[in-house]
Amino acid sequence: LQNLIRERQAAMQIARTQEFLKYFGTFFGLAAVVLTTGAIKRKNPAVLLPILPLSFVFSYHYDMGYGTLLQRIRGKSVLFLE
Repeated sequence: LQNLIRERQAAMQIARTQEFLKYFGTFFGLAAVVLTTGAIKRKNPAVLLPILPLSFVFSYHYDMGYGTLLQRIRGKSVLFLE
């Protein structure tokens, strides 16, 4: 029963991450376009700097929702439980 509860919680977390990714992906794409346009118009590449941390957040959530992050976490947690 506890395993079933844990699996459901993991499924909910994945679903929540996938839903968050839809909104954040839209924001990230829009921000990338606006910042790139601003950097070109101002001829200042420093305007692109906010894309770097946003890309890390996007990559983390993508890996959590559609990648293998949960499998890696489960693999490491099994090592700690043994």
